[in-house]
Amino acid sequence: MSSPIDFEGVFPAMCTPFDEDEQIDFETLQTDAQRLEAAGVDGLVPVGSTGESATLTHDEHVRVVEAVIEAVEDVPVIAGTGSNNTREALELSERAADAGADGLLLISPYYNKPEQRGLLEHFQTIADAVDLPQIVYNVPSRTGQNIEPDTAVELASHENIAGYKAASGDLGQIGEIAERTTDEDFAVLSGDDALTLPMISVGATGAISVAANIEPERTCAMVGAALDGDYARAQNLHHELGPLFRELFVETNPIPVKEAMQIRGYGPARMRPPLSRLSEEYRDDLEAVLAALENSSPAVADPAGAEGDR
Repeated sequence: MSSPIDFEGVFPAMCTPFDEDEQIDFETLQTDAQRLEAAGVDGLVPVGSTGESATLTHDEHVRVVEAVIEAVEDVPVIAGTGSNNTREALELSERAADAGADGLLLISPYYNKPEQRGLLEHFQTIADAVDLPQIVYNVPSRTGQNIEPDTAVELASHENIAGYKAASGDLGQIGEIAERTTDEDFAVLSGDDALTLPMISVGATGAISVAANIEPERTCAMVGAALDGDYARAQNLHHELGPLFRELFVETNPIPVKEAMQIRGYGPARMRPPLSRLSEEYRDDLEAVLAALENSSPAVADPAGAEGDR
């Protein structure tokens, strides 16, 4: 299939809010999806790593995807459906497709560390079975295994594999994948907010972003300026956001971003175990960064302006 999604711009990796009983707070989830859509983002990515997918049941995965789809009007919803078990990832992918997801985000299998041939078979099995655009997600710090450039390039030739979320920190590798897939209908997307701007300079087309949960307008403005070739403006916005990028990763994602969501009034900071609340030693610095951003005027302060940059 030719991908019906334009994988360009900003796609927030959404948080999953929990109530006092650790149950999913669907009302807050849907309100948050609407807030992000109104801010001008290009799509939403629920139940990925930032959405604490590892602690959700399969039924909860599907219900979150359905709730986000129901909440928004005009942005694609890309469901996180990855697993270290190919059969499980396939089942989740099929259920997300049946629920109406527009695309899928598939983390590479974690813990069991397959060889490159195993990674190929894993992603190709799902792409053969589910007729939706799919993004493979490379985050070696979580999975223990890197998706090598040759593997990514081979996957790009599959009609249902539409992109590569890059969170390896290796700009050389990311640039090589972008270079070698220029003739494919294939997008390279940043999975590391602090490296989004340099990734765009070597061929990425946007970001699946944690920071966009907190500062969607600024993130859209930065990415839009970079895609338009206005690197001076993009750099200024990158520097405005830099302190936030750093604070959101002082502890394991999504611990800091959920704390930031609570400070901003967007949702509770509650985590499902084994993750825990942000350490007190980091909270004052996070509050200070959020206050500074709130009290300053970004280069583009309204959703229409952010959208107009692309």
